[in-house]
Amino acid sequence: MDGTTLLLIAILGFVIVGGLGFVLAGGGQADGKASKRVQALAGGKTDKPRARTAADVAGVRRKQIQQTLKAAERQERRAKLTIEARLRQAGLKLTVRNFWILCGVVGGLVFLSALILKANLLIAVGFAFAAGFGLPRWVIGFLAKRRMKKFTEEFPNATDVIVRGIKSGLPVHDCLKVIGKESPEPLAGEFRKLVEATGMGMSIDQALEKMYERMPTSEVRFFAIVLSIQQKTGGNLAEALGNLSTVLRARKLMVEKIKAMSGEAVASAGIIGALPPAVMTMVFVTTPSYMLPLFTDPRGHLLLLGAGVWMGTGVFVMRRMINFKF
Repeated sequence: MDGTTLLLIAILGFVIVGGLGFVLAGGGQADGKASKRVQALAGGKTDKPRARTAADVAGVRRKQIQQTLKAAERQERRAKLTIEARLRQAGLKLTVRNFWILCGVVGGLVFLSALILKANLLIAVGFAFAAGFGLPRWVIGFLAKRRMKKFTEEFPNATDVIVRGIKSGLPVHDCLKVIGKESPEPLAGEFRKLVEATGMGMSIDQALEKMYERMPTSEVRFFAIVLSIQQKTGGNLAEALGNLSTVLRARKLMVEKIKAMSGEAVASAGIIGALPPAVMTMVFVTTPSYMLPLFTDPRGHLLLLGAGVWMGTGVFVMRRMINFKF
């Protein structure tokens, strides 16, 4: 074998060995890049669904909360102050028919009393209308406000009972039963009706809606929103109700503070509104002949009518100025 052949064989062997090394080295690098690419794609496929799932859960929860708040707003708008609703809010067991019968009886008695006292027919009709149509509604409104005030004062304690019961392991239904047995009226009665409604198959949202119709307070609305959101989205109910109790107590303190700060304005409005009728009564008692033309002369009747209209307008304006809604 000559030198040229050996040289060609050596070059060919060098090329073969170099090619094999290049192929092996390149294949490992390609495999490494491929594996890295696969891992990157796999990581992207696993991370994106996780991020997307978390975002979807947050979006769904946000939508459910918005739907719950919108439903609460619609419920509050639908709440109409009908006679039947006012009777339920006042805690009276009268039917609407019996209420109107009572109004007619009161108006008739006042009308007959005015005729017996020889009052003018128009004045008798006016007194009868005020006594038969206005007085019973005012009494019902007064009773309803007093009942709702008692309910509102005890409601934070009821939420605290539910929080302690949940932390100790009791279900919400049993906590509501405890409130219905141990709390004072009217809180106990309303929660007993709530427990009875849920026991008969009504959902907690529907039962709370009925409760809000009987007791249209902001506290009941907040309570219904918290329970509805917790049922739809989950979460720590004890913590949510604990925060609600804190907010309600702070709100109560704010209401009392506003009442204390506006007490002077309320007293001034009461004195200004009561001063003209009080002076008129005193003058009529001391010198009846001086005030008698107002009741006997037609021009005096017009003056009394105008004075009543202006006094009513002034009282209404002052009432709107000092009336704070919470």
